[in-house]
Amino acid sequence: MATTASVLKPKAKDEQFDIGLTTAYRETMSADLSSILADTYQLLIKSHIYHWNVVGPLFKPLHELTEEHYNTLFKATDVIAERIRALGHLAPAKLGDAAKFSPKAADVNHTSAADMVADLISDHESAVRMMRTAASNADENDDMVTADMLTARLTFHEKALWMLRAIISQ
Repeated sequence: MATTASVLKPKAKDEQFDIGLTTAYRETMSADLSSILADTYQLLIKSHIYHWNVVGPLFKPLHELTEEHYNTLFKATDVIAERIRALGHLAPAKLGDAAKFSPKAADVNHTSAADMVADLISDHESAVRMMRTAASNADENDDMVTADMLTARLTFHEKALWMLRAIISQ
């Protein structure tokens, strides 16, 4: 069975261009962004599932917050995929690739709002760690566009973490 990384590894087109970034860097960053794209889709879908299924005293704030989040995450997927294209690689596009974006049923089988929030916190933290590493690599390679995009994504995820933690704070 193919791993997520191998399935999502971006393939270069036969176009040659010089934007001041090495071919090796563009390939590595495109692979990193493809992983970030897959994780973003998983978090989008999970946020949407929790939006539908949350119950209890946290229903209204979590229902509204997850709606904000999945809408923002959906917009982010386009930005991330377009950056992969700008780096000269194809964004994951096969139907089989899309299946890798979906969370497993066990990953969204949380019955309490607090468990849902804890799960979302874990995924946002993972996204922050991955994006921070990629942003650092972008900075080291003078790729200001990717670094800027990732900084904007980090801003969203860190704010999401603050809000999610505030919802379950005691």
